[in-house]
Amino acid sequence: MTDLPAGLGGEAAAGTRTTAWVVERPGPIGSGPMRRVERRIPDPGPYELLVEVGACGVCRTDLHLAEGDLPPRRPHCTPGHEIVGRVTATGAAVRDVAVGERVGAAWLAGTCGVCRYCRAGRENLCPESRYTGWDIDGGYADLALVDTRYVYRLPADLPDEETAPLLCAGIIGYRALERAELPSGGRLGLYGFGASAHLTAQLAVARGATVHVVTRAPQARRLALELGAASATGSGVPPEPLDSAILFAPAGDLVPVALKALDRGGTLAIAGIHLSAIPPLDYARDLFQERTVRSVTANTRADGRAFLAEAARVRPSVRVTRYPLDRAGQALADLAADRITGVGVLVPEGRAG
Repeated sequence: MTDLPAGLGGEAAAGTRTTAWVVERPGPIGSGPMRRVERRIPDPGPYELLVEVGACGVCRTDLHLAEGDLPPRRPHCTPGHEIVGRVTATGAAVRDVAVGERVGAAWLAGTCGVCRYCRAGRENLCPESRYTGWDIDGGYADLALVDTRYVYRLPADLPDEETAPLLCAGIIGYRALERAELPSGGRLGLYGFGASAHLTAQLAVARGATVHVVTRAPQARRLALELGAASATGSGVPPEPLDSAILFAPAGDLVPVALKALDRGGTLAIAGIHLSAIPPLDYARDLFQERTVRSVTANTRADGRAFLAEAARVRPSVRVTRYPLDRAGQALADLAADRITGVGVLVPEGRAG
């Protein structure tokens, strides 16, 4: 693909031209690591769909990529992996999706399909897995190319900007909740209360759990209580021992804090793709009595289908802050500074009012 400064460039040699953001020089978000360009997109390959982006969620993983916490997989990649849009063109081998259909593309963009992990239904661990907005260009753009085998059919009655966060924040939260092994009617702690946590909390409450939230942002604590949390605090421990906990904040120093709050036999799931250094753990204090620490790695397509089906029943409230596409950098800066309550979503210019 060829990058041209936004607003410049002659006739496209092949394919379609789109406006997109790219990570030019990873660094602190205040240094302006992203640049807006005009990008030539080739015609769809055999199993690809060309999608006109109606909304793209702003995820902390995008921030990690822009700031260099996640090493770029290739230069000038377009972030964004919570894509909702309409299909405008299809590849020659596509049979199950038609032009005009509404689809969603998520973080998992491809796997080998033949390794032992893929064959065992654990495709999230595939060594050849590829990811939207990291290995392939994502949705911080007018148009995106996605693999038809990795997209989701979406409910027609939910607006694009409320659907987009379900495709990563929702799916990853669902997998983290499963990994946390919360017992029926159990006590769940959530550390950090951003895009993913505010959806996961509603899922857990709908399942009959008691949810306790620890987050430093006052507005996030208020939102947690509005959405059914039993308590929300800025620091310290929840008011009762926890059966399970999920760490959403990318702060390794919270690992011993969350472990300390677990009851005997409790499980802590760490949901993020990036985490700062974890302090030394004390075996007797932090891990004894069969407390468990588990990581969460991406998701499977089965996770996505299961979560979207459950979300259709639960109908979680999605708290959205809209940003026009030309303010993607501001959206990431607000995310870094905890100025977004709920989830930020990029929408085409003119629809962010």
